[in-house]
Amino acid sequence: MSNIREIARIAGVSVSTVSRVLNNYPYVSEQKREAVLEAVERLNYSPNMNAVHLSKGKTNMIGIMLPGINHPYFARIMEGIASEALRENYQLVLFQTNYSSTEEMKTLNRLKMRLIDGIIICSKTLRWEDIEPFAEFGPVVACEDEGDTPISSIYVDHYASFQLGMNYLIERGHEKIGFCLSRKDSTSSVKRRSAYIDALNSIHQPIREAWMFYRCYHMKDGTAVVHKLLAMSEKPTALLVSSDQVAAGIIMEARKNGMSVPEDLAIIGFDNQPIAEVFDLTTIDNQLFQLGGNAFRILHDQITEKREVPERRELGFRLIERSTV
Repeated sequence: MSNIREIARIAGVSVSTVSRVLNNYPYVSEQKREAVLEAVERLNYSPNMNAVHLSKGKTNMIGIMLPGINHPYFARIMEGIASEALRENYQLVLFQTNYSSTEEMKTLNRLKMRLIDGIIICSKTLRWEDIEPFAEFGPVVACEDEGDTPISSIYVDHYASFQLGMNYLIERGHEKIGFCLSRKDSTSSVKRRSAYIDALNSIHQPIREAWMFYRCYHMKDGTAVVHKLLAMSEKPTALLVSSDQVAAGIIMEARKNGMSVPEDLAIIGFDNQPIAEVFDLTTIDNQLFQLGGNAFRILHDQITEKREVPERRELGFRLIERSTV
């Protein structure tokens, strides 16, 4: 098997010159660079990446922990991560966990075994105290507010963004308001529910559990919400929906069943996905692309030792007014 010494011999250069060319270092004459590349092609040379990783102390790969790739929320975050990773010549390794703590632990162990340089956690079920010990093996960045832990984070204030949506509906005369969330016990859902209850308490409205819909992830879940609403004698006049996809499903099914949006049912979505523009959906932009990009930059700064201490970075959000309220 060929090695860099043989490449150096054929190219008529030093081993160190071969190493600089293979690692794209500057300050190599074009003549020597061409000679090395010709020798590489002639010998059909392929570097031993395990040896390269050991010598450099890094793999140029980062892990992305997420429950699945078939949801626009995580896909948009991934776009932001991938955009920045491409700039730095980093590869992404996706670990789909389906919210299994066992699979999440397997992902963290990849970091412990130095198979990846760091991890971005998009969403998880493990407790932070279970995750913290792995930070000694490489940087970990969470896409949510993890509080006072040695884990870096990039996040949006889910309480405040949900509060913005509630206040917008209340200002437009709505008092009978429901919501659609994903996992009932997730950090973001707990904060959103709290904002919802506080807003209703502020206008002295009762809390109706029947108007709280959970496990809403996809358009078909929005369809199911409409059928539940149709069976109710007293219905909400507005819904705050934590996914534009679910909101789109609600709009389609509501119109199929003779309900007018926003006259019979006002709807606010979340995330400002492309589908929100198609449906002219009023939504709250949580800057998911920027969140992903920032997550990578924070992780990369720690990998390259530009920053050693954990960082907490909060992104803003904005309400985009369209025709569904």
